[in-house]
Amino acid sequence: MRKEIRYRGEKWTAETAMLNLKRWTEKGLTVIGVDEAGRGPLAGPVVAAAVFLPNELLLAKPPIFRDSKQLTPKERKELFRLMLRSGASIGIGMATPAEIDQLNIRQASALAMKRALTNLTAKFPPLKIDLALVDGDCLGDLGFPCHFIVSGDRVCPIISAASIVAKVVRDNLMRAYDKRYPQYGFANHKGYPTKEHIEALRKFGPCSIHRLTFSPVKELLENS
Repeated sequence: MRKEIRYRGEKWTAETAMLNLKRWTEKGLTVIGVDEAGRGPLAGPVVAAAVFLPNELLLAKPPIFRDSKQLTPKERKELFRLMLRSGASIGIGMATPAEIDQLNIRQASALAMKRALTNLTAKFPPLKIDLALVDGDCLGDLGFPCHFIVSGDRVCPIISAASIVAKVVRDNLMRAYDKRYPQYGFANHKGYPTKEHIEALRKFGPCSIHRLTFSPVKELLENS
């Protein structure tokens, strides 16, 4: 099997991020933030968001948006509503559990991001993406000019905004799955490998949204 080559993303400070965003917007460039939610869970899709922010949100001082992991569910929802009220443009893309099993989580995340960017341009035809700022290490060609930024969701507000959207959308989806599969507790843990989730897996086995190549789902199937 051909070895996959991985490239490190860039490392920015918050100051660098704001200077770059200001410089690019002054040049009239359309900059998009991209991030995903759901790489670590045992169940459910990986969800990516591509976000365009109006300048009053993008360049606000102090920054309005933070990494979604640093926010409460209520704070995430409020910031998501703020984006919608303020004219942000949002595209969503997903990769299914089956695609994750087939491709691996890294390539599935890239696929979800490509779909989010494509969805954004399809929903907002006048929008021309000049540059996408993507959280994390390089995932390859996403179909648009990209900068991959390590811990970008912590230092760059437009990536932080995308992280919030992706998290809110995925959490809502997992709550919907909880109604279909109430025995697993998806509304509580969102598919992550909590003690509650592992116990439910051992009792009921995997359902249709579990990732069969992820431990301990894989180990459970191998030992059954």
